[in-house]
Amino acid sequence: MTTLTPAADPAAARERFRAGLAVPSSGWAPGYTQANLVVLPRDWAWDMLLFGQRNPQPVPLLDVTDPGAVGTALAEGADLRTDLPRYRVWRDGELADEPTDVTDLWREDLVAFLVGCSFSFETALLDAGVPVRNIEQGRNVSMYRTDRRCRPAGRLSGPLVVSMRPVPAALVATAVQVTARMPQVHGAPVHVGSPADLGIADLDRPDFGDPVEFAVGDVPVFWACGVTPQAALMASRPPFAITHAPGHMFVTDVPDAVYRQL
Repeated sequence: MTTLTPAADPAAARERFRAGLAVPSSGWAPGYTQANLVVLPRDWAWDMLLFGQRNPQPVPLLDVTDPGAVGTALAEGADLRTDLPRYRVWRDGELADEPTDVTDLWREDLVAFLVGCSFSFETALLDAGVPVRNIEQGRNVSMYRTDRRCRPAGRLSGPLVVSMRPVPAALVATAVQVTARMPQVHGAPVHVGSPADLGIADLDRPDFGDPVEFAVGDVPVFWACGVTPQAALMASRPPFAITHAPGHMFVTDVPDAVYRQL
C-alpha cells in the first residue's frame, strides 16, 4: 500500500487539493495556519459576524471576504471554491452534498468567513513534546457536540462543538500552556477529563471525524472547535451555505507563529 506524503508547503498542499485529493488536512503544511470555512448569503453575513464576535473561542474569525470574492488575504492567489480537500453544501440546514469543488455553486452574494482551526496549534504541541495522536494514527481528529450552548446571534444559535485529543497526563499542563498562547486558533482547552461533563456519552462515537485511540496514561483534552458554526447551521437552517467538511481545512500561507503570543 502506498503511503500518502503530506505536502510541506501551503501552496503545494492547495494545489493537490485543487486537483481533487480529498483527505483530512491535519499534518499538512506543518507550521502554517489552517482555517475552517463558512460561506453564507449576504443576508445572513451579519448574523455570522455577530456569532463569531459573541463566541470568539469556538469561532475566532481570521478573515471575512467581500460578497462574491473567491480569494482571501490569508493566501495570495488561492481560490476558496477549489482549494479545500472537501466541502459541505447545506440547504435549509440539511447536508445536501460533499463535493471537492464548489465553483458551480458560488454566487455574487456569498460572503466567506475563515475561522481559526486547532490544527494550527498541533505543530506547537509537537514542538513542546506533546504527542498528537490523530497525526500519529493518520486519522481525522475526533469532534463532538456538547450540551453547552453558544451565545445566540440574530438567527444563528446552536451547541458548542469540541475537538478532543488524548494527551499524556503528565503533559496536560504543557498542552494547556502551549495552546493558551494561541487564542486566534481556539486557545486553551475548554475541558480536561470526564466527557460526561460536556454531555458526551461515548468517545468512541464522535459526531464528526474519526475515533482516536488512547495510549496508556492518556486523558481526554477538549478544545473549542470551528465545526461549531456547522452545528449552528443545522439548528438555524439558513436557506443555503457552504462549509469545509470537518477536518478538511483551508491551508493558509500564514505561519502559525503569527498567532502565537509570547
